[in-house]
Amino acid sequence: MTNDVADAALPAVSAGYLLALRLVDVADSIDLARAEKLWSDQTAQQPAGNAQRRRLSATLPKAVAFGVPPLSIPLEPVILTLGETQIEAAVTARLYDFGAIALEMKVPAGGLVWPEFVNRMNAVDAAVGPEAASVTVWESSLKRVIGVLGDALVGPSRAQVDEDYLIGVVNSFDSQPTAEELMQRVDLAALLSGEQRQLSQAARADLLRHQFSYYEDDLVVLTWDRAFIYEPRGDSDVADVIEVANAQLMEMCYYDELLDAELPRMYDHVDAARSGLNLLRSRRYAGLARRLYGLVAEVTELTERVDNALQVTEDVYLARVYASALEQFRVASVTAAVNRKLAIIRETYTALYEEAAGARAEWLEISIVALIVVEVVMALWRH
Repeated sequence: MTNDVADAALPAVSAGYLLALRLVDVADSIDLARAEKLWSDQTAQQPAGNAQRRRLSATLPKAVAFGVPPLSIPLEPVILTLGETQIEAAVTARLYDFGAIALEMKVPAGGLVWPEFVNRMNAVDAAVGPEAASVTVWESSLKRVIGVLGDALVGPSRAQVDEDYLIGVVNSFDSQPTAEELMQRVDLAALLSGEQRQLSQAARADLLRHQFSYYEDDLVVLTWDRAFIYEPRGDSDVADVIEVANAQLMEMCYYDELLDAELPRMYDHVDAARSGLNLLRSRRYAGLARRLYGLVAEVTELTERVDNALQVTEDVYLARVYASALEQFRVASVTAAVNRKLAIIRETYTALYEEAAGARAEWLEISIVALIVVEVVMALWRH
């Protein structure tokens, strides 16, 4: 789209909204049944929304389904200051069993011509995005959730890892364009990049290459930190799938950082086990190997739970969107890094077990030789 397109040719968003996401790792896992009961007990004493298990709204369960449906909790709305405008945003928290909480802020964006829709998206990013000066709206919502559901967290995280994402959703325009017509009439690159200046053709092509349509009047375009969804039927499945992919990225980044910190400690423990008396070395090796085996088993179990967060079987369209989101977020490369570090730890505890077994065999041989010597000496002494 060129700069000389008249504003009169630009469509107006009749119904739409913006979704600002912040995903936070809070624990190794979350007992969702316990969390649901805790929230129900709390809502019985004061007005608040009911918790419910989240499911994809427009997709058959046998086609695409959550491995374990997350628990969705409505929170108190917040007032956002967007430039000179104050607007109320609905807030929802979704709890995933693998230890992630997704906070979602839904900002109304209907009744805006396209440039105003773009400006509002940038304003939301400036107010609550990763570069925002103040993130108190996220912190207060997260404290509210953890304050009520803290007992449901299993192995609370010591370090906080988070991810942010922004989605622009349009359900209808003043004139209902097809996806192809919409691409011609609006500058999606400006919306998805957040840039005020015109991008080069190469940059625009790269930014818009992950685009999908199922019907002629719907459209999904994905980038690293923003997405655009044009969905006249009001389905939210694509947004849910994008959220799950972000949650998987965040969890894999958490385990990657965890193992980054663990590897130097492992090397120090190995050096310490090799020092000191040979008599105790095998016991040190065996103890360290057991600890490393426990770490590998724990991380492997949790990463498998993350990998199985969404099960895609028959819905080819959502499968393509999901696979593209995982590719865009580079989940596979982070997962590969986690697996490489797990392999190093596995090789280390295998070597430690072998050294411990060798040390025990050596001491057994020494003991046998010592017993033989004692027998010989006693036999000579008797004679």
